[in-house]
Amino acid sequence: MPSAKTLRHQRKVAVRNRPVRTRARSAVANARSAVTKQTDGASVALNAAVSALDRAAQKGIIHANNAARRKSRLMRHRNQVSADKK
Repeated sequence: MPSAKTLRHQRKVAVRNRPVRTRARSAVANARSAVTKQTDGASVALNAAVSALDRAAQKGIIHANNAARRKSRLMRHRNQVSADKK
């Protein structure tokens, strides 16, 4: 069982990390929907998602491999949609 001080610190860190994690998740969701709908801002949304994931990984909020995996899946999705379009 963690000490009371450890629990207080974990809560504080969780509150500090939440906005960055939320921003990354939202950016990925926005990019996926933009790519699926083939909107004009799809490349901008993809860049924003990659940037948000890299920022979260750099701060240690998500693991670097987790960010790489999510970026890979985004690019794979984009390539699949563009291949289906042709």
